[in-house]
Amino acid sequence: MVQPQAAPTQADALRADGRRSDQLRPLRFQNHIAPHATGSTLIEWGNTRVICGVTLEETVPRWMKEQNVAGGWITAEYSMLPYSTLQRKQRDSTKGRIDGRSQEIQRLIGRALRATIDLEKLGMRTIWIDCDVLQADGGTRTAAITGAFVALSLAIEKLMAQGKLQQSPLIHAVAAVSIGIVEGRAMLDLCYTEDVAAAVDMNLVMNAAGEFVELQGTGEEATFSETELATMISLGKAGIRELLQLQESALGRPVNPRP
Repeated sequence: MVQPQAAPTQADALRADGRRSDQLRPLRFQNHIAPHATGSTLIEWGNTRVICGVTLEETVPRWMKEQNVAGGWITAEYSMLPYSTLQRKQRDSTKGRIDGRSQEIQRLIGRALRATIDLEKLGMRTIWIDCDVLQADGGTRTAAITGAFVALSLAIEKLMAQGKLQQSPLIHAVAAVSIGIVEGRAMLDLCYTEDVAAAVDMNLVMNAAGEFVELQGTGEEATFSETELATMISLGKAGIRELLQLQESALGRPVNPRP
């Protein structure tokens, strides 16, 4: 006799786009999207699309010279193109300043990517990472970080092939993912509609060694418990592991070049 199936619980219920709570949106990389960049990729993550490009300057910031700081530097710029959202987004250049959100995100990208590199082995060079959002549907900062590592890896590979670097300065791969609590459920990789409805919003940045680079967690007019925090971190860590594998597939080699 066939037993009747139990009704799905709230935790088992699928999300609006058919995903499970612990499931990433479809993700792919299109490498070498910007031929004049030293390294580049287009990361398509669900309906979010970000071009990540890396360029090189054979110099370092003035403050490094003045303070006799050895090695090189990595810095990032982030922008959302006017047509990336449903309503046209005004360019920062027309406003005469970078908005606070963009400043926060580009600093986050810079911190995350500096954590992947031995800056002394980079030499007296500055690596610029430009992340331009073509289409925004949630998770643009996490997509920018995850894509920027692929672009940076391609750039390092090119510099080594050109003889500008004798060995890779990469230490560990890095990836980022969003997690949130929506209608009482912890969810991985929020799309825009989930993000705006989230009671708790978190962004997790980790490296391939399983170490935290940054953890941003905020109660949006709500609070969250230690148990909920542990659940979100567990979801995020599983998502990071999957992202690292996707980066490895995009590069065609291990993302963590050191033993």
